[in-house]
Amino acid sequence: MITDNTSLKLEKVFRNAQDFLPLLGTDYVELYVGNAKQAAYYYMNAWGFKPVAYAGLETGSKDRVSYVLEQGKIRLVLTSPLQQDGPINAHINAHGDGVKVVAIWVDDATYSWEQTTQRGAVSNMEPVVLKDKDGEVVISAIHTYGETLHYFIERKNYNGVFLPGYQDWKTDFETTGAGLLFIDHMVGNVGWNEMNTWVDFYAKVMGFTQLVSFDDKDISTEYTALMSKVMANGNGRIKFPINEPAEGRKKSQIEEYINFYNGAGVQHIAVATDNIIDTVKRLKAGGVEFLYVPPSYYDDVLDRVGQIDEDLAPLKELGILIDRDDEGYLLQLFTKPVLDRPTMFFEIIQRKGAQSFGKGNFKALFESIEREQERRGTL
Repeated sequence: MITDNTSLKLEKVFRNAQDFLPLLGTDYVELYVGNAKQAAYYYMNAWGFKPVAYAGLETGSKDRVSYVLEQGKIRLVLTSPLQQDGPINAHINAHGDGVKVVAIWVDDATYSWEQTTQRGAVSNMEPVVLKDKDGEVVISAIHTYGETLHYFIERKNYNGVFLPGYQDWKTDFETTGAGLLFIDHMVGNVGWNEMNTWVDFYAKVMGFTQLVSFDDKDISTEYTALMSKVMANGNGRIKFPINEPAEGRKKSQIEEYINFYNGAGVQHIAVATDNIIDTVKRLKAGGVEFLYVPPSYYDDVLDRVGQIDEDLAPLKELGILIDRDDEGYLLQLFTKPVLDRPTMFFEIIQRKGAQSFGKGNFKALFESIEREQERRGTL
């Protein structure tokens, strides 16, 4: 098993990865939601995302409406159905609100589709060219775990606001942002004994490399456990940890997710900031709720992680967790589920050199999650 000191291996891993599928980064994340207009208001008001683009009846879209929001390099698309029945309704009925599409920015969407389908990916959409007055975008798509899709987005010949079929979205509502910069990683939850299947998928189909592995000894408490492996593409811009349940005395957070989401899906989105104290203060002021971290966590945390630049008092006040690897340290905090079902949540992360994923915080984090599960009656 690879330890959590991943930073020593990252450069070698990225250099040696068989990068037959060059990926430029995350283009957007699309959520299917019951009410896109109200969800957009939540992400603008609570999270500081700015409105960018819109598609709906006014743009010729008869079956769905979509709102596009941005902050830093993070782009969210919120989509709701406009008619009864159909695939969007079926997705929401089964899963509640949740991530449907993780879109990846590429130079060549046709090549990306060909390479992945030749290696065993199931096609969702053959390459298609979308055009308007601002140019053209090529899109293709493949299936991944659960009902989640990866879109390949080629936009080098496009200068529009988002994609063809969208128009500028203007509003008098002013957002100030919360200091969010980009997506650091996105975590998928899969069912029992399915983690290695999807680890192999990302390795063989998309050329990803395993950075780190955690077993039930690393990620466990008195009651629950899980296992996780972190996959990254060749240049390290995209990281997808994959979680599966492990045997424990009570129902783990992964089992709770699978039960309420009715299958595998995106568990959380980790978003980066360069000032986590300011970001968390802004988010809390907007109404975002975070997991509770007991004050006792901070009694010996500096003995474990060593000297840090920040004063401990505001970190303790906000419940921000701290961990260190050989390259530096990180600060992180997790929201409560942002949906009615206990499924998707966000992680706020600030890296001060560290390239790891907070192994030293797992016990405190999972005990906090278990407290929420106990309140919900699902532990």
